[in-house]
Amino acid sequence: MKKIGLTTTVPVEVLIAAGYTPIDLNNIFITSNDYMKYIDIAEKDGFPRSLCTWIKGIYGACIQNDIKEIVGVVEGECSNTKALIEVLELRGIKVYPFSYPHSHKVQDVEHEMNKFMNVFKVTIEEVELVRNRLNKIRALTKEIDELTYIDNKATGFENHLYQVSSSDFNGDIDGFEKDLKNTITNIKKRNPIIRKLRLGYIGVPPMTCDIYEFVEDLNSSFVYNEVQREFAFPRADKALNIYQQYFDYTYPYDTQFRIVELQKQIDQRRLDGIIHYTQAFCYRAVSDIVLKEELDIPILNVEGDKLNSLDARTKLRLEAFLDMLLDLKEAKKCES
Repeated sequence: MKKIGLTTTVPVEVLIAAGYTPIDLNNIFITSNDYMKYIDIAEKDGFPRSLCTWIKGIYGACIQNDIKEIVGVVEGECSNTKALIEVLELRGIKVYPFSYPHSHKVQDVEHEMNKFMNVFKVTIEEVELVRNRLNKIRALTKEIDELTYIDNKATGFENHLYQVSSSDFNGDIDGFEKDLKNTITNIKKRNPIIRKLRLGYIGVPPMTCDIYEFVEDLNSSFVYNEVQREFAFPRADKALNIYQQYFDYTYPYDTQFRIVELQKQIDQRRLDGIIHYTQAFCYRAVSDIVLKEELDIPILNVEGDKLNSLDARTKLRLEAFLDMLLDLKEAKKCES
């Protein structure tokens, strides 16, 4: 099967039905042992230092890994992606645009999806067959999520890793399914670990993945990864078709639509506080204003840039925030 790069989560059902193997360029970038080389490639080719690191990492991963075709999301994702795909086209890479319509109307989502299927010459019936296959794997990622927030056996990082990997199923559907099944079997054998604080992680997946281990050392657990969970389409089994599935996907649409699902998960998972991760030079950082106004829960905004590990200042801020949450929790116990 031919490889096709992704700049973010897109309807992979269409690509697989068309005979492609989707490869999420974000995952190639961030899991590399030498991730900085991808940033260096972009900056040597003229990308400014004052630009989101993810955009530069995607560019470098595409060039370095000899990806000849990509899907670029031109609406409903970072506005910098439009400039990115112009440069990629200049480098001779075939770009297929896809849009999550800003209107967020069912008929508009259906229109964009049909356009996408027509480009790849696949039928809705072929796409639905693939969707049914992928939803069996997505059910396994949902099980890992439940092992995190219900059984307290899966770690926040495991929760993050397997859900974020659902954007492309690690480029190997059968292998990813097997890995998930083995992981679930092993996790179920563990004893539960109950920590004092239950945290939510919201915002784009982190450059600094050590944040998960860091909070665990402070008697806290991430039991919710917002965007990673959306990549795994946890409500796909309730969608009647692919149109509904991608209409219900919160990440590319407005913040108010996102907040409805956020509030539901805050209540269901009994969260004590939220870490809102944003990337330097990313427009999504502005949504922190809305989230803090609309959500009745303590929120700490942390910002990442090029480092793939937490800096000393961010560690201090996290420690202070978690100390405050512990004090609040103890105060509530005393009141009751």
